[in-house]
Amino acid sequence: MRKGPVVSLDSLPLETMHDGPVFAARAAAVLAPMGARHLGGRLIEVPPGKRAWPRHCHHANDEVFVILAGTGTLRQGGDSYPVAAGDVVVCPAGGVEGAHQLINDGTVPLRYLALSSMREPDVLEYPDSAKFAVFAGSAPGGDPGARRFTFIGRRDGEANYWDGEE
Repeated sequence: MRKGPVVSLDSLPLETMHDGPVFAARAAAVLAPMGARHLGGRLIEVPPGKRAWPRHCHHANDEVFVILAGTGTLRQGGDSYPVAAGDVVVCPAGGVEGAHQLINDGTVPLRYLALSSMREPDVLEYPDSAKFAVFAGSAPGGDPGARRFTFIGRRDGEANYWDGEE
């Protein structure tokens, strides 16, 4: 229940974002409903054996994950790190050397707060699939309904700046 500027995480209804064989997550917006505009925050829950999102990096946004319950593995760059309740994970904006992903390799849901600096536009890279994404109007973690522009592609579709302009 919300009490002024205070919200109980246990009172937030989690909505299924996606549920597949590898990726699954339920989430609830935490900060935007409370009026935050420059700091994003969602409560995320990942079932055992799943990952919330593909490994990715943000070129514009820092992310912080506060692990509330469960255990898992952080893939960041080329390394892996165990995470557990009470841990704080910092993922600074940058290139693929900082690409990150949380995997629930435990037996109970991995529950965490995902916090972001909410700068936009943002460019994301997905090194495992050689994709990239561009979001404008709402940074990842923000309101998808407020997005004015989304593009997801691969570098092999690259075009010259002047292509098609004459």
